[in-house]
Amino acid sequence: MLWFLSLHIMALLVWAASVLYLPALMINIESRSATFARTPHHHDSVARFVYTHIASPAALLSIAAGTAVFWLNHSLEFWLVAKLTLVTALAALHAAMGMLVLRVERRQLDRLHTLGLLLSALFCALLVTILWLVLAKPDVPESWPWTL
Repeated sequence: MLWFLSLHIMALLVWAASVLYLPALMINIESRSATFARTPHHHDSVARFVYTHIASPAALLSIAAGTAVFWLNHSLEFWLVAKLTLVTALAALHAAMGMLVLRVERRQLDRLHTLGLLLSALFCALLVTILWLVLAKPDVPESWPWTL
């Protein structure tokens, strides 16, 4: 189980780093001159390469390794269910970042800075909350309407 946990943490670090790098990369693409911004038709943008070849495989590997740890540990606790819920939101933000990559490729650059910063801030907030849940392992709150 320790191998899967290590793999999960390493893949999560690569996933987070690549997703947090994407807005900076896309803003850089926007600020370059038109002659350098165009890519030949048979090549994808660098942002798409980072998203499809680094961030997405790292996300899948992190989720698969985390699922293996969950499956091997045979535990179902409040903090774990809360973490899995937040990981679902993290995956949704990952998909939203992919939509932002598509917008940049289509040259729909309005509000790029704002959307990139918003997605990055939400991604960081979710990562910090997940980290807190994993380290603190809180019990079910007293006012919770149901128990696990």
